[in-house]
Amino acid sequence: MSIIYTCRHCGHEIGKLDRKVVDTSMLGWDNLSNQDKKEMITYKTNGDVHIKTICENCETSLGQLPQYHELDFFIQ
Repeated sequence: MSIIYTCRHCGHEIGKLDRKVVDTSMLGWDNLSNQDKKEMITYKTNGDVHIKTICENCETSLGQLPQYHELDFFIQ
């Protein structure tokens, strides 16, 4: 099983954890609302878990251009 973090805006793979057993509370998942979990976490049939987050570059862009928050996707 792998846990794969990717940027929700640009699709860049931010990181990957290859573990057989993971304590999700150590990853902070227990701090997410049910709605956030539905939007951010996808379970694949092969056992992998994909997490949508934001990379540093996209976070910087959003900080510099706050009007981008209005868009679903700002990277073309």
